[in-house]
Parts: sequence; structure tokens; C-alpha cells
Amino acid sequence: MRQWTIDAFASGPFKGNPACVVEPFDAQDGKGWPDTAWMQALAAENNQAETAFLLKTADPARFGLRWFTPTVEAPICGHATLASAHALFEELGVDAPLLTFDTLAGDLTVRRADGVFGGPGLEMDFPADPPRRVEAGPDLARALGVTPLEVWAGQYLLAVVADQATVRGLSPDLALLNTIGADLAKGGAGQVIVAALADPGADPGADPGRDYAVVSRFFAPGCGIPEDPATGSAHCILMPFFGDRLGAATLRFHQAYPGRGGDLECENRGARVLLRGRGFTMVESRLRVEPALG
Repeated sequence: MRQWTIDAFASGPFKGNPACVVEPFDAQDGKGWPDTAWMQALAAENNQAETAFLLKTADPARFGLRWFTPTVEAPICGHATLASAHALFEELGVDAPLLTFDTLAGDLTVRRADGVFGGPGLEMDFPADPPRRVEAGPDLARALGVTPLEVWAGQYLLAVVADQATVRGLSPDLALLNTIGADLAKGGAGQVIVAALADPGADPGADPGRDYAVVSRFFAPGCGIPEDPATGSAHCILMPFFGDRLGAATLRFHQAYPGRGGDLECENRGARVLLRGRGFTMVESRLRVEPALG
């Protein structure tokens, strides 16, 4: 079986968030998904934030999709969904105007989109996750090394800080962070977005030519990822929050993972969020181990 490593939500190679995408399994042979433990073991072997597994259906434009971090199966994942669609369109030549994925988060759709950060990209339709205001207590500030202005919660905690220089300068205590949020975030402890409004003039590390509205980082030791380079699901929280705050239906976001950085354009559609970004295939490989049957 083939496998691709694809940089998702990237402005170019070696940017964004790498995801491994395994060539689709064929449900028509009656075997369905491989054994869950085998998929988890391969995800641990790949040691990327996510490995995506696809399952063919009778509809050539519809696939089952599951995502695994190195330690757990994820309930939702944006960058590995974008990477999966990129692999199907660009590597496997699927000819369809719209791809539909059956996932733990319900049906997710992806279509091609032009003019995304200066090139061809993809547009994903995801469920919105508007957060609620919460009181996180002093441990969050100790773990982050900075006191948030506000804390909100959806699938993950969202800590709003004063400026993007603060976001970029974070060096959190991940062990302590891993103990925070179990009673607040739907996704459990150890998953925290830190975000601020962008101010390119105040931060020489920013790229003012990209016209970002918001800069963020996402720390996820709770699911085996110390820091995620670009996180689509986090923007299902960020877009409703900052869209309402700024009175904007569409915003651009930069996830400021050191040395890489991820770029997303998001559009608020009420109960849904459109996530736009680009993908770049970096590696094509061949698995030498047969999948265990479920």
C-alpha cells in the first residue's frame, strides 16, 4: 500500500502541518476497516500529528475517514482531512466536484478552491464550535507562563492573550498543561489554543503581506502532540469567536508554530465553518507491512 506525507494549511513545502494519508482500503472486498490497533500502531510509527485512513464506498466521491494521533483516535481533524482530499484529487486522480467523508464528526465535504493564499487550494465544510466563557483558575496561567485576558471553552480551551508577540513567545509547561481543562473543554484535558489579534507592525516575525486577523498556537499534550503546527478543528472555535468579535464573516488566520506556520482562511456560515487552505505532497512511500483485519 502507498502512503503520502502532505503538508496541509501550508504556504509552501516545509510549512503547515504534515499528515500521513494511507491509500484507501476497499470495503467492496467485504473486509472494511483494518484492525483499529493496527491503525493506531501505524500512526505511532509515522509519529506525525495525524495519520488519516480512508475507506472506499460504492460512491467514488465518498469515503470513510478516520484520524489517529500517535496515541489516540481523534474525533475530528482538519489538516488531515485537507491532506486526504489533496491525496485523492492530486495523487489518485479522483474526478469529482465534491468529496464527502463519513467521519466521527459526521459528514465533512471538501471541494477545490481557487485563489487560496495565492494558489489552488481546498475548501472544507466543518461544524462550527462556538465557545463559552469559563473560569480556568490559576493553573492555566502558570502552565502558559502568561495570564490570559479571557478563557473560553469548546472542544478545546481558548486562552486569549494581549498580543501576537505573546503568542509567539510562549514556552508552556506541557506537563502542567496536560492536567488542565478536563472539566471545561469537551475534548478533555491538555488541549489549549492560545490566540491574539494580529498586529504586524508590532511583531517582526509576522508577514503583513498575508493580512492575518488572528495569530494562534495550539498545544495538545493530552492527545500526544506537544504542539500542533496547523489545526483546522481549532479554527471551528476561533472563527465563530473572532468573527463575532470583529463583525466579520471571513477572516484569515496564522498558526505560529515556530519554524513552520500554518495559513487558513475561514468563513462563518452559522452552524458551519468553511476552512480554506493549501496542501503540498512531500513524500510518497510504500508500506511493507500488511494491515491486520478488524
